[in-house]
Amino acid sequence: MARIRIGPADLLEAGGPVPVLAGGHHLILVRDAGRIVAAERACPHEGADLALGHCVRGRLRCPRHRASFDLRDGSVSPGWSFRPLRLFPVEEAPDGLWLGLD
Repeated sequence: MARIRIGPADLLEAGGPVPVLAGGHHLILVRDAGRIVAAERACPHEGADLALGHCVRGRLRCPRHRASFDLRDGSVSPGWSFRPLRLFPVEEAPDGLWLGLD
């Protein structure tokens, strides 16, 4: 697994999804209940920019069609039939945030 530094530890202090480019991947970072999650930036349904979405109680809501994704496994809310959101592990270390890529 490749490990890529994606920024300083305080990158998420402003709140809301933060867009980043890491290892050629357009991703967003979200802080949820004390943990940091990285996810693909484009919604798997219609490609909406999830950096414009918001996170509530462990779910990331798409700004275009209001489907939401579970930030534990990427699964989409009931009633939608498309693939899960891709999630990536993030490690918070003293020297910054690190992304794990296969």
